[in-house]
Amino acid sequence: MSTLAHTMMTAARPTDSGLVGPGELDRYPYAEAPVPDRVGSPAWEGAEPELGRVGRRAAGRGRGLHGQLVQQLGQMIVSGDLGADRPLVPEEIGQRFEVSRTVVRESLRVLEAKGLVSARPNVGTRVRPVSDWNLLDPDIIEWRAFGPQRDDQRRELSELRWTIEPLAARLAAGHGREDVQQRLVDMVEIMGHALGQGDALTFSRADNEFHSLLIQVAGNRMLEHLSGIVSAALQVSGGPVTGCDRPNETSVAQHARIVDALAAGDGAAAESAMRQLLTVHPEIERVVPAPREH
Repeated sequence: MSTLAHTMMTAARPTDSGLVGPGELDRYPYAEAPVPDRVGSPAWEGAEPELGRVGRRAAGRGRGLHGQLVQQLGQMIVSGDLGADRPLVPEEIGQRFEVSRTVVRESLRVLEAKGLVSARPNVGTRVRPVSDWNLLDPDIIEWRAFGPQRDDQRRELSELRWTIEPLAARLAAGHGREDVQQRLVDMVEIMGHALGQGDALTFSRADNEFHSLLIQVAGNRMLEHLSGIVSAALQVSGGPVTGCDRPNETSVAQHARIVDALAAGDGAAAESAMRQLLTVHPEIERVVPAPREH
């Protein structure tokens, strides 16, 4: 197993620095934004003033205070605690969560980039409807997966992976990238070793890296931009949806089959192996995503 593989497995997930560009702080004014419908202002009961639970989760991902506030507000919006068109008054947020106006403004800027809120002159900052959200954003995927929309999110992710990954496996076959091929082999070896050690975290990291690499080597830049979706899906699936969800020998063997097909340049075999890997476990009735009635 290469040293590179071990290094990759310990690398932390990159995060947005959250730095604000020149002049951007003024987009979320404190005293200037009118709040005509204070009756409809968010009720912060149930929110955590010291960002306790969310703070601990975010700290584990290397996020600072502003990242923790993004996490808290994002979860409240996605869960429906802060409904569409609800006003978000920066000074109220700052007082409730005991953070500075700079932290509040940075957090609202990030949420606006994700499509969750909008800030307009003479209107203030308001929550946007679901139709405006960037549902492919990894954070929103996570927030939906751990909220009331959990079942819908898992189903949608499963269906999306069925669209993306078999095609990526077919395209990746025969590209002749020996360096990437070796890294894929390393990931399978790490998964096998982690399985023997009962190390589910390392198994998950290697699995995540395997699927990201596969999409990257497919040679389609648009597919490559979707690799974050697959990573998020692997992290939040939370149940036996695919062969990736529970460490076992069958899963390792299926990953190895994909690697062998790629090395042989057999796109059809690589696609077939990926479809088998993404098939749900036998005890689940629906084996492939079925068309939904509209």
